[in-house]
Amino acid sequence: MDGAEFLKRLETEIKISKLSPYTIRNYVDFNRQLLSHANKTPEMIDSQDVKYFLADKMDNKSSSSTILFLASVKFAYTNVLGKDPTSGVKRPKKEKKIPVVLTKAEVQKLFDASPTLKTRLILQLLYSSGLRVSEIVKLKTQDLDFDEHTGWVREGKGKKDRMFIFSKKLSTKLKKFISKHDGWSYLFSKDKPLSTRNIQKLVQKATILARIEKSVHPHTLRHSFATHLLDAGVDLRKIQFLLGHSSIATTQIYTHVSSEQVKNIKNPLDNL
Repeated sequence: MDGAEFLKRLETEIKISKLSPYTIRNYVDFNRQLLSHANKTPEMIDSQDVKYFLADKMDNKSSSSTILFLASVKFAYTNVLGKDPTSGVKRPKKEKKIPVVLTKAEVQKLFDASPTLKTRLILQLLYSSGLRVSEIVKLKTQDLDFDEHTGWVREGKGKKDRMFIFSKKLSTKLKKFISKHDGWSYLFSKDKPLSTRNIQKLVQKATILARIEKSVHPHTLRHSFATHLLDAGVDLRKIQFLLGHSSIATTQIYTHVSSEQVKNIKNPLDNL
């Protein structure tokens, strides 16, 4: 079997497994790179080829990237060829990085710097709902309830539907925007969903215009949403539900970045 046939079969297996387009892109790309680096047919790939690739190409990458690469190769070879060239390859521990969070003032600066109304609405909805960028691009008008200020993510991460909230202030602006774009298939696009890369560019441009020095991405607004809710005293379980986390352990990372809760701790010296 040549590399092209192997990658085609891999794509078929991914689609049968109902994995996301993001997963298809990453899994196929990583396996293409491995085949090119080893310069072998798929049947000849072994654990040493995987190790050589990790040493040459992934040495300066994050642990999560390495873990994703190994998962990509394992999925491909176990499903297409019935073998696992990643067995015996040591997995790195996943890094526990504290997420970047914007202050409320920085969030407002980001909105004010948005060059267009559409960009501002997208950024406000990202922050107001805590949605993932992959979820917001697929939103449709019928997914929103303007009376209850809630919405539904259809087949989000893990193919799960879930409810989200959005701002009452934003509701009126969104309704006006929708009325001007009647007939659009998606909330923010006419015929097909915006690409996640497109949203990333919008966020990056607004960040530069706002002169915010932090590294800001669409997910930064999700982190900020969760942290600001925690600062306001919202129960962690409710935040877990809104974010769509399957485990409370994932949500607990925000307890490490909630500056307001840290500020409210009474110092023991003041009690003496």
